[in-house]
Amino acid sequence: MTARPPRPTTAVGARKVVAEGVPSGSDPHPATGPRILAMLHLGAAGRNAMPTAHSWCSCGWDLKAFGHHQVARLTDDHTCHCSLCPLLAQGKEAA
Repeated sequence: MTARPPRPTTAVGARKVVAEGVPSGSDPHPATGPRILAMLHLGAAGRNAMPTAHSWCSCGWDLKAFGHHQVARLTDDHTCHCSLCPLLAQGKEAA
């Protein structure tokens, strides 16, 4: 019986490649073209569920809210942030 060489291991989270040097899938953060700058995600799982909200902006704004009143307040804050954020204002001027 001969000893087998160990199997090559890949790092957890390493990108798989189709061919050498060609990553699979698309880059989630493209350098050019349209990309998401700000996002408001609202959620409620079902009847009598507590609503949730997540407001995110690429400038670093990142807030979460739970409950009817806090979600309503965060929705207003997100709208206000989008009108005042200099990063988003640059995108509107370029468009």
